[in-house]
Amino acid sequence: MERINKFKLVLWIILGIALAAGITRFIFGLGATTNLSDTTPWGFWIGFDVMGGVALAAGGFVIAAFNYIFGRKEFHSISRAAILTAFLGYVAVVIGLLFDLGLPWNIWHMIIFWNPHSPLFEVGWCVMLYLTVLFLEFMPVVLERFPNLHLLSKIHKVLTKIRIPLVVLGIMLSTLHQSSLGSLFLTMPYRLHPLWWSPILPVIFFVSAICLGLMMVIVENMTSSYLYKREFEENILGKLSRIAVYLLLFYLVLRFGDIIIRGAGIFLFQASWGTYLFWLELALTVFIPLIIFIIPKLRKQPNFLYLGALSGVFGIVLNRLNVGGLTHLTNLTKSGSFYFPSWLELSISAGVVSLAMLAFFYFIENYSVWDEKPKDIDSEPLTVPKFNTNYVYLGPTKTANRVKFSFAFVIAFGLAFALISGKHIYSKGFDKTPVYKARGGDTLLIDGNRNGYGVMFPHKFHGDSIKIACGKCHHLNKPKDKNTQCFECHNDMYLTGDAFRHDWHTSAQGANLNCFECHKHNVNKGEEFRGNMAAITKLCLKCHNDLFPADVKVKILKTYVTLSYTDAMHKLCINCHKERLAADSLLRKSKPGLALCSNCHPKPAQYSAEHKLFTKQNVNKWVVVPPRLK
Repeated sequence: MERINKFKLVLWIILGIALAAGITRFIFGLGATTNLSDTTPWGFWIGFDVMGGVALAAGGFVIAAFNYIFGRKEFHSISRAAILTAFLGYVAVVIGLLFDLGLPWNIWHMIIFWNPHSPLFEVGWCVMLYLTVLFLEFMPVVLERFPNLHLLSKIHKVLTKIRIPLVVLGIMLSTLHQSSLGSLFLTMPYRLHPLWWSPILPVIFFVSAICLGLMMVIVENMTSSYLYKREFEENILGKLSRIAVYLLLFYLVLRFGDIIIRGAGIFLFQASWGTYLFWLELALTVFIPLIIFIIPKLRKQPNFLYLGALSGVFGIVLNRLNVGGLTHLTNLTKSGSFYFPSWLELSISAGVVSLAMLAFFYFIENYSVWDEKPKDIDSEPLTVPKFNTNYVYLGPTKTANRVKFSFAFVIAFGLAFALISGKHIYSKGFDKTPVYKARGGDTLLIDGNRNGYGVMFPHKFHGDSIKIACGKCHHLNKPKDKNTQCFECHNDMYLTGDAFRHDWHTSAQGANLNCFECHKHNVNKGEEFRGNMAAITKLCLKCHNDLFPADVKVKILKTYVTLSYTDAMHKLCINCHKERLAADSLLRKSKPGLALCSNCHPKPAQYSAEHKLFTKQNVNKWVVVPPRLK
């Protein structure tokens, strides 16, 4: 069994690399292992591990439906392997999701804290329930190994009797969450490329999952048969390919019909990155498989049949990657940072797949997943059970394989750790993002870090028309200054600041004050310093009586630590808008969304690749040039 041994060796090497990357991710966080950012919070792990993984596991419910519901008993011989593939696929999805979640230990929250309005809530529950159904569907295969244990035998009989209800429940749950993955992207029509965004995206996801399920069963059967030198079931796989032809044709008509009806056909022949991806995806998903599956001479040749099924698998996985991030407009234009997964992201995903494949081989070799177990197995399974040793021969070949696999795993683990960069691991924390002052005169562009996601603030309108006092916003001034701008104190976009500038007050180039001029221990009044710095610190108003504007009530500040620029802007604007809505009934009717984000922030479609362009007409007036849609 040289083929399977060599293949397992490769899988163990990949698993060793993935373990090193996984440990780094859980100890040092996402920033040390991914190229994700605020612009691209979802990347390869969501697109491949979750969305692609769920679709790859669709073969379980498709074959179960044909076998148990539609009465196609010729598919019975491959149903166990299909259900096992689906079960391990969903386990891999859950493991992959743990890597992508910022706080993976809170994954259980959806069980207790319900949000029924969220598609993710529905997807999470359906995946969890369907994983349970797949476990119960496959359990009879495991229990068959213990016919002499009375309790396990009774459980086996019960699970066999309720098989049809389990299959029906599995089909229902799969239909729900396969389509709901598409529902996640219905809320972003201005972010997702028009060739992929569609109001029927859930239907497209479901139909493509069925197509992928059929082709994945062909790939799995032919791959495992090749590795174990077992004749693949040509008659059954030929029938699956013929069924796949009708489904692929329906999928093709659905995609093009939807694009034309929506008026997105103009994007089909543009010379753009999105258009190239679209035609590549369709070529892999539909055109190559259809040519091979329709022509009998090609379909009957194992190599071509495998090529057609594998092409379809890659095509639909590419579709999930495209929808999940590759075709988002921020990645297709200069308005956002381009995302490409790091080698650590790729290795973790490859490791999750490798683990699932090793588990699949273990069940193949130790349980009756096929009609007949593979003969002359001399390879090392994932783990060797201590019970019933007559079932698995522990000979010299197995011992040698165990040593070989372990050695390869350890070497790969060590080399991967050596290659991991310490740049992010030993970083000093969050990178500073200095704030630039708002640009404009009568109308300000508040865009502190110049990324094009700012807001237009009608400064003159707030002061002259609705009579908001200057001190409402300029609530604290620098000494000898009036109407100090926000960025002077809130000088970082995401980190807190220091309005006092302690180092400047104590430096020779600054105020050149010694510590005791501000911090005096007033022993005469019996005050003792017990960690309360405010009790022994002179008030700044003793020296600077112009810190507060005239229309602001003078107060004692407890701290001079300032909020980040983003937090300060949001807190100030949103709270003020809420107060005005609460006090003005007419305003509530005319502008009910005054306190919502969309009131100030434009829709993503209004962003241009060059961000907001300003043209200065004169000293006091700035004119906004409307953004050009790409």
